[in-house]
Amino acid sequence: MLARLSSKGQIVIPKEVRESLGLERGTEFHVQVEAGRIVLQPIGPSVIDKLCGMLTGLDLLNQLENEHRQERPDEAAVHP
Repeated sequence: MLARLSSKGQIVIPKEVRESLGLERGTEFHVQVEAGRIVLQPIGPSVIDKLCGMLTGLDLLNQLENEHRQERPDEAAVHP
């Protein structure tokens, strides 16, 4: 596969390569020179980025309160 450097120093990674690696717009790369070659290493999202938004829409406090309410009748029967 060939790619050409633009006048602005940009290069287009061929679609087949992007798709096979799951690269998306905004993907960041480590750029290194090794033995006269340019090595691009994609940087995946951090753990924080992956977790961000996973709990959106969950009402954890309400769930905890409901669990506590369910436990209270048991406690009342043991400790009248």
